[in-house]
Amino acid sequence: MVLEYSKHSPQLVAVDCVIFGYISSQLHVLLYPRSFAPAKGIWSLMGGFIGNDESADEATTRVLSDTIGMTDIYLKQVCVFSDPKRDTGARVISIVYYALIRTDLYDKSKAREYAAHWWPITELPELVFDHRRMIEAALNKLQEKANGGLVGDELLPDKFTLLQLRGLYEAILQHPLDAGNFRKRILLLDALERLDEKDFTESRKGAFLYRRKNRQA
Repeated sequence: MVLEYSKHSPQLVAVDCVIFGYISSQLHVLLYPRSFAPAKGIWSLMGGFIGNDESADEATTRVLSDTIGMTDIYLKQVCVFSDPKRDTGARVISIVYYALIRTDLYDKSKAREYAAHWWPITELPELVFDHRRMIEAALNKLQEKANGGLVGDELLPDKFTLLQLRGLYEAILQHPLDAGNFRKRILLLDALERLDEKDFTESRKGAFLYRRKNRQA
């Protein structure tokens, strides 16, 4: 079958990135007020159109570099949003990603240029178009990974206690976890290295610090 490209109208293709951060024991999403019509001023995910010489991954990396000054990030593709009426401005197909970042490492001056703000996942504002559904889809993907193995430690410092890791998992999964069962399940993954260091902020006795085995000191 011969494809006749001229008979088909071109489509705009964009990327939208759900940027997760961990603040005050809660999972947050970085949003910015949309600066152009339609829906100007409504809160939006970080995103942009894919250039003619870019892949979707490359476009997402560019967006993250431009908006938060980071490129070496844990990044996963979530799904594609392609409803013909999803964007009231034009026919736009959007490829959604989620990123996990430490909120003490991103370039805050770049984020301020976009008036970006961290919102708790449980207290999201009004969002443009289908961006709330995008966040829900990204959170579902993150929760699937959390239920199956070690994930999300990219949101923590390089060294952390099991209590801190459990708190992160509870924020991701949105429900409390039994401490003993969590410890057993995480250690069985054999993905963490226990260090000869303790954190004394949680108890007088102190709690051992851990790090992911493939991380550098």
